[in-house]
Amino acid sequence: MSDEERFRRRRRDIFDLFNDLFRELQEEMEEFERQISRHLRISPEELKSMERFNKPILYGFRIEIGPDGVPRIYEFGNVRRGERGKPHIVVSEEREPLTDIYEEEDKVRIVAEMPGVDENKIKVEAIDDRRIVIEASNHDRKYRKEIDLPAAVDIETAEAVYKNGVLEIKIKKKREGKKSRLIQIRKE
Repeated sequence: MSDEERFRRRRRDIFDLFNDLFRELQEEMEEFERQISRHLRISPEELKSMERFNKPILYGFRIEIGPDGVPRIYEFGNVRRGERGKPHIVVSEEREPLTDIYEEEDKVRIVAEMPGVDENKIKVEAIDDRRIVIEASNHDRKYRKEIDLPAAVDIETAEAVYKNGVLEIKIKKKREGKKSRLIQIRKE
């Protein structure tokens, strides 16, 4: 039996499968680069050196169905759409963190994922009782998100905790005081 036959008969382990997968991915990426360079009429080296393509690209979305039954789409990442009517994509240095907003009976809770940022580099600002801006920067990561809150809040009660790349903000809702009053009836 030759060495080639022994190799074919040998059981392939998981690392062989990963090696094959990565080799195929690399070949696909090289072919993709060749096609792009032909389409744009620039060399693959020029394509790699272009500043626009040297930024990491992060894009995601989540779909939530509100209490009114209307679906809402929330996007996050550093890819933004161009101006209205123009279909091009803009890659910015700032990423929008994945953010969840929970409206509870007496408070609003905001959870934002911002991995890779130091706690002292995070800035949370209440613009008014309905909007919050979160900004953070650390080395190569920058985050920014403006959040419209579902209810008016008392910004004096805001608390924020950052742990393991997750920022959690809790703000009590404004209390709508009862505007009714008991009216005494007098006898005549």
